[in-house]
Amino acid sequence: MKKRLLTMLMMVALVLAACGNKEESKKDVKEASAATITYQSEAGPIEVPAEPKRVVVLSSFTGHLLQLGINVVGVDSWAADNPNFQKGVKDAVVVENTDIEKIIELDPDLIIGLNGIENADKLAEIAPTVLFTYGKVDYLQQFIEIGKVVNKEQEATEWVEDFKARAAEAGVRIKAKIGEDATVTVAEMFNKQLYVYGNNWGRGTEILYQEMGLKMPEKVIQDALQPGYFAISQEVLNEYAGDYVIFSMFQDQENSFEDATWFKDLEAVKNGHLFEINANAFYFNDPVTLEYQLKFFEEKFLQ
Repeated sequence: MKKRLLTMLMMVALVLAACGNKEESKKDVKEASAATITYQSEAGPIEVPAEPKRVVVLSSFTGHLLQLGINVVGVDSWAADNPNFQKGVKDAVVVENTDIEKIIELDPDLIIGLNGIENADKLAEIAPTVLFTYGKVDYLQQFIEIGKVVNKEQEATEWVEDFKARAAEAGVRIKAKIGEDATVTVAEMFNKQLYVYGNNWGRGTEILYQEMGLKMPEKVIQDALQPGYFAISQEVLNEYAGDYVIFSMFQDQENSFEDATWFKDLEAVKNGHLFEINANAFYFNDPVTLEYQLKFFEEKFLQ
């Protein structure tokens, strides 16, 4: 009888200890989420979680957060369609800045988006909201800024330094193979409209022109460098096409132009120097996408 009683008392003690540990664990999580840091945003200082646990991203910054290991619970549709993000956003909900009720249900502790979006004031009532002006800082500094927001500046800075070194080294090898004066054009077909791009509009342009130092055709410099992109008719692509063409296409759109005269007449096509890319995977200039782009360029230019 005494032995049975002792056993029961030990079991009760273990249950109480387990409950106590759970409560302590919950307390630790709550205290961690309650801790804040101050980020100097464009609008002024803002208190943000020192360890954000549930972030809603209403812009092109999803890959920045995934690279830093941040849990993303809400994303825009562009990020949801990016095959490079699939694993990181598989449990995230697609939202827009107008989906106030939906965002409230996600219970975010941080919201990140673009400056000028509608409902910015309502979003700020849900959780600390940091908004960036696209292009206000260069694409690598943007990653560092987001690193500051989520208290991972050092990690972001280290990645930037490493990436720049690797991209520059790849550029040296590529120019040694294709020639110092070889030109590269980045073009994209979107909703039956053709565009050419400058050196800071995603789609690999930052790597090709800024980090690798590859050359842009004069016609592209003239029309697309300053605005970032330039719409052209399909028939004049030859005037903008360099020795190599990176051709971006969205997989869910009609892309049956390979038999068109304007396409077959491109010197890059004739020489096997046109590289087709999945626009959904190449669209952004975040670290996850940049790693994918760098690998693609190394494989295509150096094969």
